[in-house]
Amino acid sequence: MPVRLPFRPRRDAYPPDLWTKCPGCAEMLFNKQLDKTLRVCPHCSHHFRISAKARIEQLVDPGSFVERDADLTPVDALGFVDLKTYPDRLMAAQLATGLRDAAVWGLAAMAGKPISMCVMDFGFIGGSMGSVVGEKVARAGEAALAERIPLLIVSSSGGARMQEGTYSLMQLVKTMSVVERVKAARVPFISVMTDPTTGGVFASFAVVGDVNLAEPNALIRFAGDRVSAGTIGEELPPGYQRAEFWFSHGFVDRIVPRARLRDEIISLLGFLIAPLNGHSEPPTGPTSRSRSFLNALTGARSGDGNGDSRASETGQTRGEATNG
Repeated sequence: MPVRLPFRPRRDAYPPDLWTKCPGCAEMLFNKQLDKTLRVCPHCSHHFRISAKARIEQLVDPGSFVERDADLTPVDALGFVDLKTYPDRLMAAQLATGLRDAAVWGLAAMAGKPISMCVMDFGFIGGSMGSVVGEKVARAGEAALAERIPLLIVSSSGGARMQEGTYSLMQLVKTMSVVERVKAARVPFISVMTDPTTGGVFASFAVVGDVNLAEPNALIRFAGDRVSAGTIGEELPPGYQRAEFWFSHGFVDRIVPRARLRDEIISLLGFLIAPLNGHSEPPTGPTSRSRSFLNALTGARSGDGNGDSRASETGQTRGEATNG
């Protein structure tokens, strides 16, 4: 007759609502403790993926975020069907995340400095960029341009959304056109790449910021290993798809742990935003600078002193405008 012990057998499976297994070190982490560390493993510093809502709460001043265009919803223009219909996939993702689509944009403040920000959520169909995501990125850029406030985009995406076909590919052009207008107007643009930032998002606005930040060990690449190696016909170096590789090759400016990301962005805003001292500087666009340089160069080559005197006068005028 078997003896029945009054103890419950030890289980190998942990309740997913209480515990999470770290993919980096295989440690079982208590979810409440993991939330206190901003979803970063305290043993190996693995950065878990977080929702757009959690990202916004971490970065901006409390109560300062005002969401815009929250009711934008994608449509099934192509009648796309794979294992499920596109409307069924949208409904499942909306119920799981509480979002209408994979991006949230709005106006907020960081250390009292106003910003326009757009944050992507990988939990919504892999953060794929469809017509709504592209529209929200574009509207965030247009708001930054209109208000002349910094633009902050936090990317977390698997690329273009295949259920929208060519409509999703058109978002690369739309988002980049707005970003280029923002940069041409000298409005600061900070791009934050998290795990993962791939596909069309990587190929468009994610790596063209004035400052490109990334979280440690974030997956950043355009395509998978097989496609990339087959395209260039060479064996790819190990770790090429991680943030540290992109940092060593100059595509990423800083790798910032999640706990220091807010302070890092606030410091960058202090460098990128011009102080409001009440003095208006004269416009010094590329045309005026290049014209004065060409005049000085022409005078130097012709042997007269006109070019040198013009160059010195231009430098003196700029110095007075800067000091005054």
